[in-house]
Amino acid sequence: MPNPSFQKTRLKSLDVFRGLTMFLLLAEAAGVYDAFTDYFNPSSFGGHFIHQFHHHPWNGLRFWDLIQPYFMFIVGVAMPFSLKKRKSSGHSWQTSFRHILFRCMMLFLFGTGLHCVYNGELVWELWNVLTQLSFTILVTFFLLSYSLRTQAIASVIFLILAEVLYRMYDPGSPFVKGENMGSFTDMLFMDKINGGGWVTINCISTAAHTIWGAMCAKVLLSQKDGGEKLKSFIAIGLLLVVLGYAMDFLGLVPIIKRIATTSFVIVSGGWAILTLAFFYWFVDLKGVSNWTKMFSIVGMNSIFIYLFAETIGAQWLRKFIKIFVEGVLNPIGLSELAIDCWNGLVVLAVMWYLCYFLYQKK
Repeated sequence: MPNPSFQKTRLKSLDVFRGLTMFLLLAEAAGVYDAFTDYFNPSSFGGHFIHQFHHHPWNGLRFWDLIQPYFMFIVGVAMPFSLKKRKSSGHSWQTSFRHILFRCMMLFLFGTGLHCVYNGELVWELWNVLTQLSFTILVTFFLLSYSLRTQAIASVIFLILAEVLYRMYDPGSPFVKGENMGSFTDMLFMDKINGGGWVTINCISTAAHTIWGAMCAKVLLSQKDGGEKLKSFIAIGLLLVVLGYAMDFLGLVPIIKRIATTSFVIVSGGWAILTLAFFYWFVDLKGVSNWTKMFSIVGMNSIFIYLFAETIGAQWLRKFIKIFVEGVLNPIGLSELAIDCWNGLVVLAVMWYLCYFLYQKK
């Protein structure tokens, strides 16, 4: 059994957590969830299950609403490990800052560029997760050298700031879709409002996700016993989950992913910490990792495969592969809905193999 106190520069559990999150994102780009949603009867068990792989339309929480928080939280966890590795290689703070600044600039360009691809023309839209990350990563980097207490206070300040902005804009109804502070600022920044209710200033409150990830990494890099670390994660994760749901249940702040309300950030942050705790326990402490390679491979080139899936994968590969899937399955009598399901799975397998190919080539 691995020694829980052994300090590693790379966490297997983090690779698995990141890889599984990316694998789920690939499945969306491959069309798996849409295909199975059409295939299953909405009232069946399969229909209710696949329903969880679509965003909640407004006030509420589904499993798919956790994927972006997971992504932003995982980035935060990885940052202290990466910085420690760079320091051990002789990199100064200034060199690391330039590296982070360049990465954030690239993420911002990638995020805005993806919306140009989605629209088929040059547009100015700031709703993509990569654009949001370009802000939360930079904020978290400046906090890495501070204590856990200072980092926690900073995360709370970002949550309070977002809450105050929404309530100052409309004290009576601060969270109305399309008529809130986020929509107002989008009109200022982009002269448009997202039809789904997404807003640019989500990056303010969701900065907490990346900061909390970095805080968890600081605990993981400490000299504490592995069991102590695990207990801390479980206790804090449960506290945040209960607090977030309570805020919604008591009518204080509704859980709304699309505008990243404080209750949503708190409850999703709690689930992110609990998920990290599970993988840390299962993979790093218990050493059960034989099954993890399938997901770890996907996470090793996460930004590339995300961009590939959202562009070539979603817009070309699905149509290309369907030519062959339909050609083989249609003659044997499969329905169009079943063919779409198989097509999504084949596209997902092809994108996974691309990750495996990159992994083999190091």
